[in-house]
Amino acid sequence: MTDQPPLDVAPVVRNFLDLSDAGGHAIAAMINDAQDRKRARRGWPKGRPDADQPLAGHVLAMVFEKASTRTRISFDIAMRQLGGTALILDSGTTQLGRGESIADTARVLSRMADAIMVRTDDHAKIEEMAHYAHVPVINGLTDRSHPCQIVADLLTVIEHRKALPGLEVAWLGDGNNVLHSILEAAALMKFNVRVATPAGYEPAAEFVHHARSAGSSVTLTQDAAEAASGADVIVTDTWISMGQAHAQEKLAAMEPYRVDANLMAHAKPDAIFLHCLPAHVGEEVSGDVFEGPQSVVFDEAENRIHAQKSILLWCFGKLG
Repeated sequence: MTDQPPLDVAPVVRNFLDLSDAGGHAIAAMINDAQDRKRARRGWPKGRPDADQPLAGHVLAMVFEKASTRTRISFDIAMRQLGGTALILDSGTTQLGRGESIADTARVLSRMADAIMVRTDDHAKIEEMAHYAHVPVINGLTDRSHPCQIVADLLTVIEHRKALPGLEVAWLGDGNNVLHSILEAAALMKFNVRVATPAGYEPAAEFVHHARSAGSSVTLTQDAAEAASGADVIVTDTWISMGQAHAQEKLAAMEPYRVDANLMAHAKPDAIFLHCLPAHVGEEVSGDVFEGPQSVVFDEAENRIHAQKSILLWCFGKLG
C-alpha cells in the first residue's frame, strides 16, 4: 500500500500575508499584469469576464471580521473578471462567531474553496489561518499590514508616470498598518519614505529597520513640512482606525499632520495625493486637497480591482 500524506497536511502554497511573501520581482509582475488587463478591458462592462478567464471554475472564500467596501467589492469583481466566483462570510453569520476555531475553519474552507481572503483585526489570526489551510491565504487587512492596498497604490503611482526606484514618498499622520506595508514596499521596490507622526505614533521599528537594511532612506520626523518637502507622493490615512474609540487625545495630537494646500505646496509641483479611503475630510485631509487636481484617490480605489486580480493570479501560480 502506497504511503500518502494526511489529508490535512498543507502542500506548499503561495500565501500573500505580506508583500515580502511575493518579493520585488513578483510585485513588479503583478503591476505589469494589472496594467495589461486593465487596458484590455477598457470600455467593457464591469462584470464581463476577461478574454482568457484564467480562474474559471475557481472559488474564493472571503472572510470578513472587519467592515469593508473596497476590499469586499474589488475581490468579488476581480474573481468575476478572472472567470471565477467568490463567497462572502462574516463572523455574524458563520460558526466563527460562535467559537469555531480558526484552525478548523481553515481546514474546512480548504476543502470547499480554492483560496481564502481574510480581513481581520489581529495579524496572528491570518497567520494561523495560513498555517492550517492548504490553499492560498490572502491578507485583506490586519492590524499589522495591508499589502493588497499597496499593490494598488504602486499601480496608481506608475499610472501617473512616476518610476518607483528613487521615488520620494511622504507619509503624514498615524504610523499604522498601511504605512507598514509602504515601508515593506520601499524595501522591495527601492524607494524612500519620509514619515511624519506625533511622538508615540511612529511605525513599528521592525519595518523601519527592514527598509533601511534594504537600502531605502527612511526619515522619521515630527515635522510635517520636513516630510512633505520635495515629495513625489503624499499619503495619509484616517487618524482613528476601525474599531478604535474616537479618542480626542489622538485627534488633537494629529492636527498638525492634516494634509492641506499649504502642506501640499512643500511637495513637488507634480506630486500626487493618495488615501486608501474611507476619508474623513476635514480631519486627516482638507477638502481642497481631497477634491483637488493632485488627488488620485478614486483612481487608487478603482485600482484595487486590478491589483486584486494580479495578486490572485500570483497566488494560483499563474503569474511570476
